[in-house]
Amino acid sequence: MDPIKVLIAEDEIEVLSIMAKRISQEGYEVIVARDGQEAWELIVSKSPDVILLDLTMPRMDGFTVLKKLREQPPSDKWQPVIIISALGELQDFQKGLALEADHYLTKPCAMEEVIRAIRTMLSLIPLRKPPSETEKGPA
Repeated sequence: MDPIKVLIAEDEIEVLSIMAKRISQEGYEVIVARDGQEAWELIVSKSPDVILLDLTMPRMDGFTVLKKLREQPPSDKWQPVIIISALGELQDFQKGLALEADHYLTKPCAMEEVIRAIRTMLSLIPLRKPPSETEKGPA
């Protein structure tokens, strides 16, 4: 079985390295992106199982990455998105959920919260039907 791939899109190097180290200790394959454009390219090319997405990044912000992912999904599989952002205002949270983010953590947050969120999203993947099945309706 292929290792579970977790994409971390984060422009703060220290935060990125702490998260990458801790998540890889859990046995996940970690893919890192330093800005939103790189995150989008890696979503398309590497097809991560879970995406951790900062909102304030150079070249393309997290909201734009999320919007593109939901409007132009690069694969048939559901890719849960966990927003991890210092933007903790209600309108940021609502915008993230309106764009179909699956979870929202506000920085600073404990790494155990992040790991728990990843595990929760992974547990939901088998329950989620691909878009092609839900659009067809009953046979």
